[in-house]
Amino acid sequence: MEIKKIIEELGAAKEEASDELMVEEISVRVADMLDKKPELLMSYLYRLDIEESKINHALKMSNVIMAPKALAELIWDRQKQRLATKKKYKQGPIEGWEFCVVLSGLLYL
Repeated sequence: MEIKKIIEELGAAKEEASDELMVEEISVRVADMLDKKPELLMSYLYRLDIEESKINHALKMSNVIMAPKALAELIWDRQKQRLATKKKYKQGPIEGWEFCVVLSGLLYL
């Protein structure tokens, strides 16, 4: 999902859109998950491919109030990295696949 789409989903005006806003929005959700479902949060962090050492550092160096923000910053930074990688290695349509798409559509008719 592109950053603009994320911002639109959060209902933020384009002028307000900034890293700080995104980190704040993410930290609210992280704080809730740390309190209610920490195992699920850790699972999400793993699936986002955030380094365990960075997670541990954020949790050790931060007090209870700052931990959600530290984790939110890690999440937001990782999401920006993922978008940059997708743009860098974006692949155009593959020749010959149009036929396969048509055939797969016919199978579901």
